[in-house]
Amino acid sequence: MKKHQQEDLRTRRDFLRQSACASLGVTGLVNMLAQMRLMTAAMAQGGPGSGYKALVCLFLNGGNDSNNLFVPAGDPATDELRADYQAGRGVLAIPRDQVQLINMPPDAQAFARHYPGPLPQMGFHPSAPDLATLFNAGDLAVVCNVGSLAYPVPTRADYLSGNIPLPQQLFSHSDQQTQWQSSVPDRPFTSGWGGRAADLLNASYNPPDATKVSMSISLAGVNSFQVGTSGQVVQYVVRPSGTVPLSGFNNSLGSYGAALDANGAYLLNTDQGKRLKAFEDIMRLTHANLHEEEYNRIIRRARTTEGFIGAAMTAATASGVDFDTTFTNAQTSLGNQLKMIAKLIAGRSVLGNQRQIFFCQVGGYDTHSTLLTSHAPLMAELSNSLKAFRDAMVALNVHDNVVTFTASDFNRTFTPNSTIASSAGSDHAWGGHTLVMGGAVNGGQIYGHYPKLKIGNTSGSIDAGTNNRGRWIPGTSVDQYSAVMTKWMGATDNDLEAIFPNLPRFDNPFSVSTANLGFL
Repeated sequence: MKKHQQEDLRTRRDFLRQSACASLGVTGLVNMLAQMRLMTAAMAQGGPGSGYKALVCLFLNGGNDSNNLFVPAGDPATDELRADYQAGRGVLAIPRDQVQLINMPPDAQAFARHYPGPLPQMGFHPSAPDLATLFNAGDLAVVCNVGSLAYPVPTRADYLSGNIPLPQQLFSHSDQQTQWQSSVPDRPFTSGWGGRAADLLNASYNPPDATKVSMSISLAGVNSFQVGTSGQVVQYVVRPSGTVPLSGFNNSLGSYGAALDANGAYLLNTDQGKRLKAFEDIMRLTHANLHEEEYNRIIRRARTTEGFIGAAMTAATASGVDFDTTFTNAQTSLGNQLKMIAKLIAGRSVLGNQRQIFFCQVGGYDTHSTLLTSHAPLMAELSNSLKAFRDAMVALNVHDNVVTFTASDFNRTFTPNSTIASSAGSDHAWGGHTLVMGGAVNGGQIYGHYPKLKIGNTSGSIDAGTNNRGRWIPGTSVDQYSAVMTKWMGATDNDLEAIFPNLPRFDNPFSVSTANLGFL
């Protein structure tokens, strides 16, 4: 299709969406998405989206203490930010000579709100040298003080006034995990923003005659992030070691090793071969009971998808990329999940999707005690795994097509919960720093608004609550942060309003300079 034809098509799509916006605005979220999806599917008949793009959500379960992920490293005698850091962190402060320094971008706006003047020197946790390397290479960006918000909370006084609706059950693990993954903290959970994005984007970018597996793939089990509104895009769970085979058929020879030969034919001279054939014969039967028929349909779909995942693994091997060598320094839970995602991306031609959304998760971040010793290996795992994944994407020539981002329940309290360094930890807090990585990322830059590291009623403090613990009121909402990546995936402005119903309450991340969210 010629360029001017693409532009005309895009204009027609926007016109149709805009003309329906008024009627959609008064419906419920689920109905709104359903109608938008129908329009998107109909308009996709004019020409499918082009180019492959994947979004990888990396969830740090338990609440990452990002105060020690991204650290002020200047001279406290002349750098107010470092002085505030040392005063508030106490025994949890990382010595400035151990920080992995970054090349500070001369035009960084993230400090203008709370620390105007000369830019402070920043860096990453001592155990995360690869994060500094990725940042300095322009492959990684930091987005400061992001958190779950129902409405903007400009100041500490606004928070304490009680006049601004807040997310439900702030500082609760389960609630904040769900709200980060749904982006709708003022309503009961119904769907995740990744699932809603898949609902709308799938019709435009993943042709049904070519798509073999779900657009939404999880390496960490069923999650809230990928729950859609209609069940049309169902998250498919893959283990870091591969698909989950039928129980009783995996053995030392591999999945179905004693039931199928190399060509996939039943080994009817084995008990497993006979049992598998009988099972699949039963699954092909038609049942009058709708529940039984739906169960059979799900099993048949899972068996078929399993075959396509296996074919994608074969294609990944044929890509010429040595994934084991690439992930030599990332043989961890997170590294293994990202390695499998890399293999699935390598086999994308078999899977048939032009858009994919992946979810992975790693735990251990609930550091109420021994923070200094327990957080260090987590930072090493994060750093090494992201570097290995980036190298794999470069080797596959899709570095510009894949964006990886971090999320977590919440940040942790700035002040320690003990004065004994060996046992001190930090407790549940609110806004924290996130990472975004990829060739399309405007890396080597710091986005959002770095918080004022002053606690309680100190002038300029954005400490939530009255306990003087350093719970930063977020300067950027999950909606704003997520919308930038969803638009990069191909969502239109009207799509974004459907996926993020609270987004209009906040500064527009695409047109308002104060949002400072140009990381894509």
